[in-house]
Amino acid sequence: MSLAPLPPEKGKTVSDALESDSLARPPLPVDALFPSRLPGEMGSSAAGRAAEGIIDFIRRQKLESGDCLPSEPELCEQLECSRSSLREAVRTLGSLDIVEVRHGHGTFVGKMSLDPLVQGLVLRISLSVERSLNGLLEVMEMREAIDQMVASALMEGWRDMDFSRLEALVHQMDRKYRAGESFADEDRAFHRELLSVVDNELMRELSDAFWQVHMAVLPLLGIGYPEDIQLTIDSHAGILRAVAAEDLEAYRKVVSMHYEPLRRVVGRRLHGESPHYPPNSRY
Repeated sequence: MSLAPLPPEKGKTVSDALESDSLARPPLPVDALFPSRLPGEMGSSAAGRAAEGIIDFIRRQKLESGDCLPSEPELCEQLECSRSSLREAVRTLGSLDIVEVRHGHGTFVGKMSLDPLVQGLVLRISLSVERSLNGLLEVMEMREAIDQMVASALMEGWRDMDFSRLEALVHQMDRKYRAGESFADEDRAFHRELLSVVDNELMRELSDAFWQVHMAVLPLLGIGYPEDIQLTIDSHAGILRAVAAEDLEAYRKVVSMHYEPLRRVVGRRLHGESPHYPPNSRY
């Protein structure tokens, strides 16, 4: 049970009391402010310590994606580990896109992309049909949340800009759908291009990562184009019109419309209804 703070002494304000109290207490060590094991640490095994050592080396040397790491013997000496532990550490970090092994050339700092997140989420969501359907709805919610969050940034970033590339992508999506072809590449290019003006790099990467998870899970569930997928295609053009007009209310409505057809299909599946797809229903 936490105790209420004592009232300040007579003649002292609350701020005076707090200041004198903070001066009387010894400062906490920095380590006390954090958990004993930070998220993302590699564990206490020899390979785990080697992986932590490589990460620490990248930080200390301020290396960037594509920079070359020291040779295997040099790293073993610096990290005081065996070759087998180092190789296991490199394999682990490679799977996380932190390092990249180029055979015959050496080990380099990786792209540190969100690819491992995408792979992990796809596996997590696809473990069972019910989990997959709920997981897909959650991914769509995340995509829509990001689209709504960047509304003002899009309108500011695209002010007086050329929309011709985005308009061309919308036309290609419509043409490919009518021809019974997949328009997934154009859809991804549209969303990446649209968010290219957003300064928050992590927001852009998360948007694309959730797009990849979304599209990877659909075929695992046997979900094709909803019968009213044309609404989704048309919503891309509506998004452009709203951004160009800097109409925030119209933008929010059309973004919601963008996800509505697929949301209905998933909702029907969750309730045990058979989905209805048009003939050209391949993503």
